[in-house]
Amino acid sequence: MTRTPSPPGSAFRAGAESDPTPPHSVHLVGVRKRYGSVQAVDGVDLAIAPGEVVALLGPNGAGKSTTIDMLLGLTRPDSGTVRLFGRAPRQACTAGLVGAMLQNGGLLPEITVGKMLTAVRALYPHALPTAEVLARAGIGDLADARTDRLSGGQRQRVRFALALLPDPDLIVLDEPTAAMDVESRRAFWAAMRAWAAGGRTVLFATHYLEEADAFADRIVLLRRGRVIADGPTTEVKALVGGRTIRATLRGLDDAGLAGLGRLPGVARVESRGESITLTCPDSDAALRALLAAHPAAEDIEVVGAGLEDAFIALTSDDVATTGAAAGREETSA
Repeated sequence: MTRTPSPPGSAFRAGAESDPTPPHSVHLVGVRKRYGSVQAVDGVDLAIAPGEVVALLGPNGAGKSTTIDMLLGLTRPDSGTVRLFGRAPRQACTAGLVGAMLQNGGLLPEITVGKMLTAVRALYPHALPTAEVLARAGIGDLADARTDRLSGGQRQRVRFALALLPDPDLIVLDEPTAAMDVESRRAFWAAMRAWAAGGRTVLFATHYLEEADAFADRIVLLRRGRVIADGPTTEVKALVGGRTIRATLRGLDDAGLAGLGRLPGVARVESRGESITLTCPDSDAALRALLAAHPAAEDIEVVGAGLEDAFIALTSDDVATTGAAAGREETSA
């Protein structure tokens, strides 16, 4: 039987008329986890409000998967607290309030996708009907396919269906589109947007920065187990500062290209044929100098730093530890 959707987290405030504010969907305070000599997570604080869509980013080894494992109750933190809708992770998961799609999640072997979903839905108190889950995940054509004969991308889409099965208020995705082709990735995010449109909370980790830029309301960036940036995508991009100037310069020789690097406000020059790109801490000064030196420049564009630029700049090894202060420590995944 399908339950009537209620505001995320509202089940934990029933009867609490004096405090109508629902608890955070996700709340981590001072969470740390060490594996031997490796400090995988080093004091992460994170608060995600109901209905937020948050992307967790960071290079390999930044602590993303470990944070997700602690958030889901798959491993215990060495210190700090983790709460989902005001409850311990396993309590929230058992109540069917959390769905997860993990990189290493297995599927029941030698069974069709439809029968597997039907078997698993019996574990949850308010699971969605199998047919509805198949439709929402966009895998109706896989209902009669055996799980051990699926491609990598198909397996990912079935894992997404499993995450939707309990009709959760929070869904957690760890590299959800890994092994998917471009068409499957597009279909996945279309289904994800439709599901999240009902005010559900989404936390996802990904290496595809364009997915984070397009889908997330907020970016949480980890480096060496710590939060170094947290906020809307535009704010994270702004932390890097500077802009990029692109233009077409015809007939530019090596000496002219070298001269571009000496223009005021220019930090780096790249060229591809007649197209040049100037990375500029001071784009106003650089643009004036460029037009003065090359009045015939064409197709000029001035754009702000992209998410990839911010990611590289904020996670590179020469970033000082104090740079973490640029991120808001109130949250982080």
